[in-house]
Amino acid sequence: SQKYTAIGVLGKATDTLDATGKVTEEKPYDQVTKGDLENVLQKFTGDIMQVPPLYSALKKDGERLSTLMKRGEAVEAKPARPVRVYSLSLQQFQPPLFTLDVECGGGFYVRSLVNDIGKELCTCATVQELTRTKQGPFTLEEHALHEDKWTIDEIARSLERCTSLLPGEPSRKKLKTEHPGETAAICE
Repeated sequence: SQKYTAIGVLGKATDTLDATGKVTEEKPYDQVTKGDLENVLQKFTGDIMQVPPLYSALKKDGERLSTLMKRGEAVEAKPARPVRVYSLSLQQFQPPLFTLDVECGGGFYVRSLVNDIGKELCTCATVQELTRTKQGPFTLEEHALHEDKWTIDEIARSLERCTSLLPGEPSRKKLKTEHPGETAAICE
């Protein structure tokens, strides 16, 4: 599973479903209450169907949809697909901003979730900020190495702690080197 903290903005939609995109729509949001938002979240918990965003890593004819979109090519939305939301909670509500904690399975898009929440509330919404706080056994709090500890020794210690969380032995993969006949191995 993965966990995220997302800050959404009510009343604004963008083409990328986040703050990097161009604003495509603006709607009033002053009718939305904290209770409304909390009630809507229940509809997005469990096994749900979700349409992935057009700006995504999903591929069409071997190319990412986001690359095609940036080139100005017409891209059709992918069909809704099943995804799982283990938990979804409202942490803060200060209109137009709201903060969510989301735990979900693979293939889930928080940007699509926030967009869908906006529609469900009869307004629109986009992601202002998104932080992944957990990926599998790794958490941001426990496993991130803070910048003041970026030394060879601290990095080595951190890697030892992290690799102990992985199942089995890491595989070895040969890399091409600059000189023919030489190979280098790395852990994956």
